[in-house]
Amino acid sequence: MAKPNLRIIPLGGCGEIGKNMTVIELGSDAIIIDTGVMFPANDMLGVDYIIPDFRYLLERDDLTIHGILYTHGHEDHTGAVAHVIEALRGVPIYATPLTAALLEVKLRGANLEQETTINVFEAGDVLHVGPFKVESFHQCHSIPDCVGFGINTPHGLIVHSGDYKFDNTPIDGKKPDYAKLAEFSRRGVLLLMGDSTNAEIPGWTPSEQVVTEAFDRVFREAKGRIIIATFASHISRIQQVANFAAKYGRKLAIAGHSMTENVKMARKMNLLQIDDDRLIDVQRISSVPPHEIVVMATGSQGEPSAVLGRLATGQHRHMDVWEGDTIVLSAHTIPGNEESVSRTINRLFQRGANVLYDPIAPVHVSGHARQEEMKLLMSLLSPKFFMPVHGELRHLKAHARLAQQMNIPEENIVVVENGVVVEVDRHSIRLGERVPGGYVFVDGSGVGDVGKTVMRDREILARDGFLMVVVNVDSQGRMLGEPEIISRGFIYLRNADELIEQVKNVVSDVLIQTRASRNGKRRERLQESISRTLYNETKRRPMVFTVINEH
Repeated sequence: MAKPNLRIIPLGGCGEIGKNMTVIELGSDAIIIDTGVMFPANDMLGVDYIIPDFRYLLERDDLTIHGILYTHGHEDHTGAVAHVIEALRGVPIYATPLTAALLEVKLRGANLEQETTINVFEAGDVLHVGPFKVESFHQCHSIPDCVGFGINTPHGLIVHSGDYKFDNTPIDGKKPDYAKLAEFSRRGVLLLMGDSTNAEIPGWTPSEQVVTEAFDRVFREAKGRIIIATFASHISRIQQVANFAAKYGRKLAIAGHSMTENVKMARKMNLLQIDDDRLIDVQRISSVPPHEIVVMATGSQGEPSAVLGRLATGQHRHMDVWEGDTIVLSAHTIPGNEESVSRTINRLFQRGANVLYDPIAPVHVSGHARQEEMKLLMSLLSPKFFMPVHGELRHLKAHARLAQQMNIPEENIVVVENGVVVEVDRHSIRLGERVPGGYVFVDGSGVGDVGKTVMRDREILARDGFLMVVVNVDSQGRMLGEPEIISRGFIYLRNADELIEQVKNVVSDVLIQTRASRNGKRRERLQESISRTLYNETKRRPMVFTVINEH
């Protein structure tokens, strides 16, 4: 009997950092691994975040999706869960306790908690999801409850690393599951899908204990308030800060809605140990002496609406930056956010704070493996085929070169970007057709309604502004009165009398020349003529709108 085809389809995370989402198909059966979001780049004006394009799943009527499996609780792996569940109602979720709780918070916020079942498992459990037997194994990362998956198929075993590093002194004491990796190797690994984020960096990623030592120094030396910014889901970092708050007699305040909700949930699940008398509401911190307070905050990526961004601009409701504050950015800057993070740091310095950030101080270490750890994973598993995932194209290529150094033949390695179908069996790995795998922009409550055309318009408006001309004409096409000219982001009208007079003359000339034309043609000709005049005079191309009212 013929075995069903085994296909792997990355819909996110291959060719970019973020929005990780992978489909694994066995004939007409499928599972999904992760549903993440991606932060917008600087030129994606007005966009809140980006989710994977999963149209392919909606268009495959013959495909049965048996479940969504999550490796861990970071936004780039969980953030799109509400959008996916809204579209694929009824598909169950599988996650470890912390990840499940973080997913539940997201689904409850979107009123979708009744639309799916969350199946909670522990690292090391075996999951039976449709025809897939999935073996989970513990991985160390920068968040607790992180796992990878061994997926058994009729063609062989696929190992998905998840985000990982080989930390032998982790904060929570739970070391990587080397035994499970060795067991996989003994059984034979058909394909390894490996995290590529740090594939360009030689050596080993330092242990989280490095941060512990740096924080001890910060708490020992800081004379005033300490404000530490990190990801809202970074429960391990919050625990570290809580421990030092207790050691040095400081109260702990949590600032930021998402972090506050995550802390409540993690304490309820006993994943976060903070005494009630240690916590203080952020609205009450002004009543505590500065040397007795530490604040955990969101905004480590320079997001203007997050706590740190609002502190940098003096717009936070309950806090200001004071002279003598020590502010710590304990997070890696996601590629594309460098400019906004740098701007935030500079503004905090301007307000008198002492700002600590990597590489100035070792206040953050990556949660991702570097080259030597990647080689160790390949050595432990000895896969026949290799597919780098989770990284920009340069990271995937670098990871592929490492695999060749580890004696995996070049023809057994595939580097793909989102949407490229990978087909694999015991004898070969090859590329299939390409399915949609681009960006879906989320802007406010709109999902996917902002496309390339809208983004291009926003770029023009941001760069050159707009000018609108409203003119009244009679039934014969003759202009009635003076045209009204409105401009934003182009010129200050009160200081541009000469240019405005030229625009009015153009309007008058065009209306005389096109008196016999229909309204649409006149408007089009008017816009072209005004645009040409504005460029000739200013060398700028604002967006030009014209309105012709017939009376």
